[in-house]
Amino acid sequence: MSFTDRLVLWLHIGFAIFTVGPVALAISSTPRYIRRRDVPVLRYLTRITAIFTVGSLLVLVFGIVLGQLNHDYSKPWLTAAGTLFVVAIVLLLLIIRDQRRAIRAIAPGLAAHAGAPEAGGASEAVARADPADPAGERGVADRGGINRSPAEAEGAGASAGALAQAVADEATLAADIASVERGRIAAMGGVVNLIWLVILVLMVWQP
Repeated sequence: MSFTDRLVLWLHIGFAIFTVGPVALAISSTPRYIRRRDVPVLRYLTRITAIFTVGSLLVLVFGIVLGQLNHDYSKPWLTAAGTLFVVAIVLLLLIIRDQRRAIRAIAPGLAAHAGAPEAGGASEAVARADPADPAGERGVADRGGINRSPAEAEGAGASAGALAQAVADEATLAADIASVERGRIAAMGGVVNLIWLVILVLMVWQP
């Protein structure tokens, strides 16, 4: 084997080690952090997956160059390994899409949860009626100190309740979407890792 062949082989193996490993770790960790609803970590894992997926293309490139140098493309195992690698790249692109969908679903849900106490503030204001006026003849004081009639206070309470229910519904929908994406990422990630293993067996065994 010439020096050029060895150099290409080293580059092929090196990029396989330093790109496939981080991708496998990132996609395996993503479902856990979706369940925890940890958006900053999910964004970091998505960025790692995207960067190292692009880097893993160099594994395919140097593999093709090495096959051309050694005239090995007539061997079925090498064609099978290249085809499986392309399938893995496609699945990784789908995983990146699902990671971003999960982030978009979770982030508004967290914001809705954060805004829920504020939405309930109107009902708290309604409850702060004057103890000396239980009949409500002097109205109910809201946060701004403006007196409201009992009917207005009741309407404000109903509006606050409807807003709280809408927030809860939005959070539930976001959780459902995130759960679906978590399952898809886990399933496709398992397939991708299995493909890496099959490619490794083909490279070592070379049937």
